[in-house]
Amino acid sequence: MIKQDTSENQVNVCYLAIGSNLGNKIRNINISKNLLEKISIKILNCSSYYLTPSWPNPKDPPFNNIVIKIKTSLKLSSLFKEIKKIEKKLGRINTKKNSPRTCDIDIIDFNGEIMNIYVESQKLIVPHPRMINRNFVLFPLYEIEKNWKHPLNNRKIIDLMCNLSPRALTCIKLI
Repeated sequence: MIKQDTSENQVNVCYLAIGSNLGNKIRNINISKNLLEKISIKILNCSSYYLTPSWPNPKDPPFNNIVIKIKTSLKLSSLFKEIKKIEKKLGRINTKKNSPRTCDIDIIDFNGEIMNIYVESQKLIVPHPRMINRNFVLFPLYEIEKNWKHPLNNRKIIDLMCNLSPRALTCIKLI
């Protein structure tokens, strides 16, 4: 009998932010959700779609964004690798930072844990280090998890939203 690693069967609950600003954006996001479900991921909840201008260049096409709550038995590193495969399958190519893309999937929170790991020479920080400044993460996350607290500073999501700039509060639109 083979003894299994106890973490191998652990159910992990996490939040993913999915965005697209190239091609059929909603279709890209829906395909990414379907591909996630094919790799041992159960989507527990999904926000509405939100529209935001591109940053840092507002002349680039606007983004459609959602946040999903998932459960999976995948470890953080395996989840990250699978996400990168999905982005690539949807046509994402490595270009300069913040350039337009068909699919962008970020791990926002993984079991409420605080982690810094390297996965295939890429640094992965959880919770996502820039999420507290991103309306396109905070608004949809609030929609599906109003009681969520930031694992690092224990701040409520509503407090994080109130700290956004007036521009960030007004430029996001529910689709």
